[in-house]
Amino acid sequence: MLTMEEIRELIRLLDDSTLTELELEFEDGKVRLAKRAEIVSYTVPQVAMPVAQAAPAPSAAPPAGSAAPAPVDDPTLHVITSPMVGTFYRAPAPDAPPFVDVGSQVGPKTVVCIIEAMKLMNEIEAEVSGEIVEILAENGQLVEYGQPLFKVRRT
Repeated sequence: MLTMEEIRELIRLLDDSTLTELELEFEDGKVRLAKRAEIVSYTVPQVAMPVAQAAPAPSAAPPAGSAAPAPVDDPTLHVITSPMVGTFYRAPAPDAPPFVDVGSQVGPKTVVCIIEAMKLMNEIEAEVSGEIVEILAENGQLVEYGQPLFKVRRT
């Protein structure tokens, strides 16, 4: 069997290596050493959730797997839709100004909001150049895939 000093040396070698586990078998026994998984944490900005309000019932649900944006009668309007399910935030932090407001000019790469999904903050870009004419989601609201978020009048 190994001495305590030999076990300590194995522990030092494991700590200094990229290995996460080491198991040695001998005639008179075995030793198994494993590193604990590293815990990664970060703080997500907290936003006060608005009082829940009943959403208007949709007249007809789109077929499963499709997320058609809301119909737009005006061909100069573009609807920015949510690319995922998550929580909609208009600003990068609770005390920061919103990314855009009604009347803001945007370009294709302009960040218009953040959608938090699985503790990841995903920046959503305008995709077109134009002016924000309507904001369709409330700050802190849960949004669905394909849900309309903004209307942009193309320029």
